[in-house]
Amino acid sequence: MRKFVLVCTFLLVVTAVGVAQDAPPVEIPAWDELEAGAWTNIPGPEGTICSNGTPYSFYVRPASEPSDKLLIHFQGGGACWMQGNCDLTANPTYDPFVDESDDPTSAGGIFDFTNPANPFTDYNMVLAPYCTGDVHIGDAQTTYGGGETEVTINHNGYKNAAAVLDWTFTNIPTASDVFVTGCSGGAIPSPFYVWWVAENYGDARIVQLGDAAGGYRNVTGVLTDFLGSWGTFDILGEPYADVSNEDMNFEQFYIVTGNLFPDIQFAQYNAAHDEVQVGFIMLAGLAEPDLPQLLADNLADIKAGLQQDNFHSFTAGGSGHCVTVTPDLYTIASNGVPLIDWVTALAKGEPVDDVVCEDCSEAEQVGADE
Repeated sequence: MRKFVLVCTFLLVVTAVGVAQDAPPVEIPAWDELEAGAWTNIPGPEGTICSNGTPYSFYVRPASEPSDKLLIHFQGGGACWMQGNCDLTANPTYDPFVDESDDPTSAGGIFDFTNPANPFTDYNMVLAPYCTGDVHIGDAQTTYGGGETEVTINHNGYKNAAAVLDWTFTNIPTASDVFVTGCSGGAIPSPFYVWWVAENYGDARIVQLGDAAGGYRNVTGVLTDFLGSWGTFDILGEPYADVSNEDMNFEQFYIVTGNLFPDIQFAQYNAAHDEVQVGFIMLAGLAEPDLPQLLADNLADIKAGLQQDNFHSFTAGGSGHCVTVTPDLYTIASNGVPLIDWVTALAKGEPVDDVVCEDCSEAEQVGADE
């Protein structure tokens, strides 16, 4: 079993960002100290940090009744790759802090434990917040701009995510079912971290679902630059040895991990005209992106790269974003298939089909044709 023990293994240069070097060690509670059915904020251990040096923490919720099921969610929150969208005094396009706004107590979708349609009400929950501008896969301290506009960012998403997973593997050593998900910037790394989950829960039935991040095709090649500035190439490991930096893209997370673990079910949800994805694609330099075509091409590449049929997708109409953490999880449909039924089937290990909207201009609602 692979363990990712992080405490006291990472050395951070923290004085540059105003964090005291002699800060006392944080006390990190263990699983049996947590209140069942309630969210607890866990302080991040040494080595975790947000983009501008503020502390990192994460959230966990034991199920109301003892359970051997586990859901791990990677939070979204944009990304940054240049001075203009990394600098908090300019026009940042990411969430740079973990604070009370990240508390999932009142969140919807998979975190709505009062909804009888929610297939995850009996799951233990782990939420990895996001505050590093690198879609949870950065491992670099990078300076953007120069002179008075210079800004240094701790792209520390990899170590933060590793700390969350290390705590999870230590405190929840076994599981029968594991559902790994994320929305937006958290959807992108979710198949990558399934590799770690599979190595630690080898006897579990594991399912992955990425929500609202399938359209980022590396058409202009800028993704290669982003991954370089985030330090992502340095953390990929041996499974990616045959993937060159120029060929690396987000679809490779599905292809590489999916071929390593053919019994794991991988999946994506996207809205065909997701306005957030369109906005980031344009910010990256692709004018007037055809998101439905980008989605179709990326989904086809994943299918073609896998050696077995362990990836399925659900494409809805409309311009919405991140449905799995909103009430829209229970209202969206596509071609008469309710999304919640499709996600529930995934969670139960039942077979699902690929679903693609016919009229993708608007979001279809559950029961609209009845």
